[in-house]
Amino acid sequence: MNRAEFIEKLQRALAGGLSSGQVAENVRYYQEYIDSEVRIGKREAEVLASLGDPRLLAKSIIEANKRAGASYGSNREYDEEVSEEAEPVEDEAAMPDGRVFMLPGWLIMLILTVIVVVIIGLATALFSVFAPVIIAVLAVILIVKIFQRH
Repeated sequence: MNRAEFIEKLQRALAGGLSSGQVAENVRYYQEYIDSEVRIGKREAEVLASLGDPRLLAKSIIEANKRAGASYGSNREYDEEVSEEAEPVEDEAAMPDGRVFMLPGWLIMLILTVIVVVIIGLATALFSVFAPVIIAVLAVILIVKIFQRH
């Protein structure tokens, strides 16, 4: 594995658990570290071997940030491939400390299902309560109409 592959794997793995700013900061640090080690005479392959698997390195960085209270994003596994579209967007959902509160898709679907069931239940309950009244009113209107014709 060369430097570019190492940095790309590290960046992808970090994107699953850190903000884009934290990812950029860590990638920059490791790029500078590799550069400085190569400048003092080490071979690039030797430096990369000493760093180990970039995914394991990313997992360690993410865990350290979680322990420090600086976690961000989802709880994706460290080896999951993360596309550019999956990065959280900071918007009005952002918390004051810069974190974005994100719910997993299954939880959103569960909440929506519960809401729909509750609405249907309320509509059914209201209909069952008011159905006799509505039927009585319609019957009175029908009788009045019949007598008006005669």
